[in-house]
Amino acid sequence: MTIVPYEARRFRTTAVYYSRFRVPYPDRLIERVAERTGLKPGDRVLDLGCGPGPLGVAFARLAGADVIGVDPEPEMLDAARENAAEAAVNIRLIQGSSYDLDPDLAPLKLAVLGRSFHWMDRPATLAALDKLIDPDGAVVLFSDRHIAATPDWRDVLHQLSETYSPEKSAERKRRRAQEFGAHEAVLLRSPFRNLERIGIVNERVIGTEDIVGRAFSMSATSPQALGDKTEEFEAAFRSELAALSPDGTFTEIVEGHAMIASRD
Repeated sequence: MTIVPYEARRFRTTAVYYSRFRVPYPDRLIERVAERTGLKPGDRVLDLGCGPGPLGVAFARLAGADVIGVDPEPEMLDAARENAAEAAVNIRLIQGSSYDLDPDLAPLKLAVLGRSFHWMDRPATLAALDKLIDPDGAVVLFSDRHIAATPDWRDVLHQLSETYSPEKSAERKRRRAQEFGAHEAVLLRSPFRNLERIGIVNERVIGTEDIVGRAFSMSATSPQALGDKTEEFEAAFRSELAALSPDGTFTEIVEGHAMIASRD
């Protein structure tokens, strides 16, 4: 099993794009996870790798959870503070990573991870969380699965990523290789081996600005990763998108899903 080398400031420069352009987690998905896990108002939820806080803010807003967000990137934590204030909820934010799971975080009802588990030493993280999560608690992995895009712009982005950010693009391919190991396989070898997936499928109409912003929110095509090639990449990407959709509109079908991992 491959472990991605830890890079504390991997997502520097992405916070401004992440909150606005990443595919949002549907409120219905948060509510169903809260119901399925028996989450009650005041229960403690750890949002590990919280980024700008979409999950933590949602659990505080929709379920009344006592949320702690942990992320290594200061810019992400600043964005999370702003998003929590805008939603009129209180969450405690800590600069740190999965390598800094302090016993003081316990007791946890849930540890939620949004598109972040693949950056961690997954077995070690689960072993650490096993010491912090209540016996009836769970780890919940949130992500999204692209079902269709019309016109389909994703291959264009991947090709440009290989051209303008070859090192990060190669890293992305390694994370998708068989040798990396599926999250499910890792969880099945952990104390949290009872797995259940919940999914919500939505159709969305998005525009060119949404797609370019989403690209800048990703590790392989962030301004930090692209460096002095950022402007050239953006111009090439916009040109390709305009050729695909002259009116600048795209339709995508996306499943937001959560994998609930509990103990036997």
